[in-house]
Amino acid sequence: MISSRLLSVAPMIDRTDKHCRYFYRLLSKKTLLYTEMITVDAILNGDKNKLLSFDPFEMPVALQLGGSDPTKLAEATSIGVDFGYQEINLNIGCPSDRVQSGCFGAVLMKDPDLVLNCVSKMKLASSGVPITVKCRIGVDDQEPQRELPKFIERVSSKGVDSFTIHARKAILKGLSPKQNREIPPLDYGLVQIIKEKFPNLKIYLNGGVENLGSVNDLIKSGLDGVMIGRAVYKNPGKILLDADSVIFGDDLKKINHFSRMNDALEKMLPYIEQELSKGTRLSSIIRHLAWSFTGLRGSAKFRKTMSMVSSNDNHGAEILYRALNEVKSVQSSED
Repeated sequence: MISSRLLSVAPMIDRTDKHCRYFYRLLSKKTLLYTEMITVDAILNGDKNKLLSFDPFEMPVALQLGGSDPTKLAEATSIGVDFGYQEINLNIGCPSDRVQSGCFGAVLMKDPDLVLNCVSKMKLASSGVPITVKCRIGVDDQEPQRELPKFIERVSSKGVDSFTIHARKAILKGLSPKQNREIPPLDYGLVQIIKEKFPNLKIYLNGGVENLGSVNDLIKSGLDGVMIGRAVYKNPGKILLDADSVIFGDDLKKINHFSRMNDALEKMLPYIEQELSKGTRLSSIIRHLAWSFTGLRGSAKFRKTMSMVSSNDNHGAEILYRALNEVKSVQSSED
């Protein structure tokens, strides 16, 4: 089971696949990792192994589901548990048109009774694996100060005790998914009010957090943990390399960020070779590594070399080896 949820990496569509998660686990042993949101129909009707298989090295790892049919969600939950996921999370936060047309994601905040039915059926199918919810503070013309407490109270009434709240309202008509991550104002105060109102629930905050200092401040304010998304993807070293020491209290060797990131990427080399032998495209792995050295000397050169890989590439893992050598050359020349 998951020992701590003080810090997690958010589910990100087209980002947090198994290759991305393997890399992140090399950077942090303790941070909770999530899959991309996977729809229940995809799981029930598609290639389950392709969608759900993961390397045990990725643990702790949670599966996020998208759907609104309680029976289908229960079935997908059971399948996810059988695959070994340590948490099953229901997405009540995604604002994309595709999700809305399927009547799930953030639009479900308008129907807490349906959400309650969903999570109740999921709990019955979960064999004790935690069922959690990720939601917004509200949608469209809802008044979050009034509606969010009602939503949390209703959905938690059948035993779901863990909510990750993206501290922005979702505007379902008029804003793109990207704009919904940036334009609606953040309201951390409301998330903290929810924690105070429901002290027995686990309340985690998502949205706008970009460094570990802010994570610790929010935890000290009374919240149970923090989830970070895009800031991790654009600068994984800044968040994850120090997470185990700064957030989880582990003792780490006093090695600089460059050396630690270099060590992690060198450990990706055998993983890449193994995946290529299975028929995995190099580009599907390499794309998650491009921002590894953000903020460090040689970062631009590293990204440029990595960008040489295309979807039709015939490179092997040597492209990463070459990029690493170029960064080391820059680091050496400026020491």
